[in-house]
Amino acid sequence: GSALLTAAMWLARAVPTWWERLRLMDGTPLRCGASRVTVNRSGLGEIAGYGMDKSHHAFYWGAKLMLITTVDGAITAFSLAHPKELDERKQALHLLHVHDCAPGPGPVPIVCDKGFAGAGIETAAEELGHLLIRPVRQDEPEPQVKVFPSWLRQRIEAVIWTLKNQLGQERHAARTTEGLWARTCQRVCALNAAIWHNWLIGAPVKRSLIAYDH
Repeated sequence: GSALLTAAMWLARAVPTWWERLRLMDGTPLRCGASRVTVNRSGLGEIAGYGMDKSHHAFYWGAKLMLITTVDGAITAFSLAHPKELDERKQALHLLHVHDCAPGPGPVPIVCDKGFAGAGIETAAEELGHLLIRPVRQDEPEPQVKVFPSWLRQRIEAVIWTLKNQLGQERHAARTTEGLWARTCQRVCALNAAIWHNWLIGAPVKRSLIAYDH
């Protein structure tokens, strides 16, 4: 896992968009089992638990995967966490604190969703050199100018789809915490390698895996 992580982060820093001062951030449920037998017998207990999948309005048993990416989809930082022990905002702050997701110094805007709202996380992120950009919640006053880049939100959702479906992260079949981490690092490294290679050959869509997916 550590070698794959090192390789994935090297590849992220080798693409031109590493130097762009803009990042995308989102979290996604990573299901680890559906049956009660799996929950009881699995070696994933220290990282997996019951959480709420808001996009599907359903509970799941598994971990929460947090991603920070460049605009072309290269993953510059990621983490796995227990969905109850660390909520989305705490996991995001921890990730920003322990990983350099962008070159410094200077403020780095990070586009995220409404789930990252809150004065606490915004202040803490600002202290780390990051500016969170997100949609306005319904209980907040409307801004004078609406400039939220919704197309960037759709882009990181597409990155997550690529990771979970084309690269098989949704079907990871891990049974231990170490196995889940290693298999996540495998997928992240594969995605970053494809994006890096697409930059080298001048492919029009840098996140496209069509040329490698036969």
